Amino acid sequence: MGRRSKTEAPDTSAAIELTMGVIERLTCPEGKSQVFLRDTKAPGLRIRATPPSGKNPLGVKAFVFEAKLHRKTIRRTIGDVRAWTIERARQEANRLRVTFDEGDDPRELERQRALELAASELKRAAAQVTVGEAWVRYIKERKPHWGPRNYDDHVKMTQEGGKPRSRQPEVLTKPGPLAPLMQMRLVDVTPGAVETWAASEAKDRPARVRLALRLLKAFLRWAAAEQDLKENTDPTAASAKKAREAAGKAKPKDDCLQRQQLPAWFARVREIQNPVIAAYLQCLLITGARREELAALKWADVDLQWSVIDLRDKIVGRRSVPLTPYVAHLIKGLPRHNEWVFPSSMVIEMDPKNAARRTRYHARKGQQAPEGDIKTRSVSGHIAEPSIAHRQACAAAGVELTLHGLRRSFASLCEWLDVPGGIGAQIQGHAPQGVREQNYIRRPVDLLRVHHNKIEAWMLAQAGIDFNAEVPAGRHFAAVA
Repeated sequence: MGRRSKTEAPDTSAAIELTMGVIERLTCPEGKSQVFLRDTKAPGLRIRATPPSGKNPLGVKAFVFEAKLHRKTIRRTIGDVRAWTIERARQEANRLRVTFDEGDDPRELERQRALELAASELKRAAAQVTVGEAWVRYIKERKPHWGPRNYDDHVKMTQEGGKPRSRQPEVLTKPGPLAPLMQMRLVDVTPGAVETWAASEAKDRPARVRLALRLLKAFLRWAAAEQDLKENTDPTAASAKKAREAAGKAKPKDDCLQRQQLPAWFARVREIQNPVIAAYLQCLLITGARREELAALKWADVDLQWSVIDLRDKIVGRRSVPLTPYVAHLIKGLPRHNEWVFPSSMVIEMDPKNAARRTRYHARKGQQAPEGDIKTRSVSGHIAEPSIAHRQACAAAGVELTLHGLRRSFASLCEWLDVPGGIGAQIQGHAPQGVREQNYIRRPVDLLRVHHNKIEAWMLAQAGIDFNAEVPAGRHFAAVA
């Protein structure tokens, strides 16, 4: 057979030394999807040519490596002939030949390298995650499992501060205790960093720092269980002994009303000008409820017919307690401005233009229209901060007492009466103690009412209040001299 002309297409049935001229003359015959031309200098190197198409009128030519691995033909595209020189393509083909001779599939090796590169990139990105970014994700995920107070604590602990207060716009809010940690990388939250933070923050607010440490500890345990965060999280960073010592220990509180202090306390509380706060504080003592449980009481939760109150309980969700006569009398005397039994402080603004419309609206509802436009001062709509009025009343009465001290007072004052310990605990919403309380004793509300009415009557008698349930509802009652 004669030698082919330099203008003819090369014969693809035999290997040939690749040159630019040979590559240019190579074409894919009509009717075929692709053809391969072998190189004599680099075993396994091929030129693949495809027929012309709409996108590529001249066809596509590329360097390809071809070899057998485990009795299977493996092809690996090296690159377009316009981007690769023949010499570079031969070098790459020889490199791939070595890989094949060692029994490795270059495609699998490349996939592994790609995975390793992606893993390295993810690891690098995870190392840059800040505490604040992870914290937002944490509270969003855990919010359905928390109560409103717990969620609010998590938000306030990390607030930036510097914003006007709702009640005192001229005073700016302070940054939350955990705010300094929010800009740190999660990987940088070490026992030493937490210790330094705790020592700095505990100088002004040790109690808040102790709470912040507990929240931070739970957050770090959560982060340590997350697949993308665990390698950069030290779950013990907030558990170091030095951090706890920097925050100090909580001092046990024993503030509690004594029997002889009841007359002075009731007298001063009943003098509070805001009837909602006055009623709320008295109900807080007589029911022994938690402050937020009673503040969030709605009219729908009060059954005046059967004298029962349905309270939101942080232990069991909800609990029913008796509505004692004096508490019922106080509640009946409160205005019904919204759904809450104890609404927040009201601002009454007269607006004659809307008076007639308001009167017609409330007439349809069977209610008495208020005398002006009512606006609540708290975001929730119910009483939010009765502590100021209570502290003033306590100062006038000569006693030192917190709102939670009223709950402690209920439990302590019950000791003066022949009341089983489990009765008071169930009224207050304490978890049952002991095998009998947990598994055998089930007290109905009517049984609780027998003892609760006695507790209320005794407190009023000690306070010198001559309560008469027949007197119209209000907050003023006759006092015994």
